[in-house]
Amino acid sequence: MKTDAEIIHSGFESIFSTLGMVDAERFIMLIKRDKFDYTKWQKQLWPDESVESLSALAQQDWEQSS
Repeated sequence: MKTDAEIIHSGFESIFSTLGMVDAERFIMLIKRDKFDYTKWQKQLWPDESVESLSALAQQDWEQSS
């Protein structure tokens, strides 16, 4: 199990490598400013999808990227 520090470090690495320095900083600022509720966002992210359909989509994406 990863420590909190390891998770934070991995998260920052992911964000910065994907968005770049400027957009990553903007992303962090937007989340902090808007009091972003990740749990609420997750519930609204794919309202018409089931766990099974999301799993199938994830498997399909993984197979295409391999």
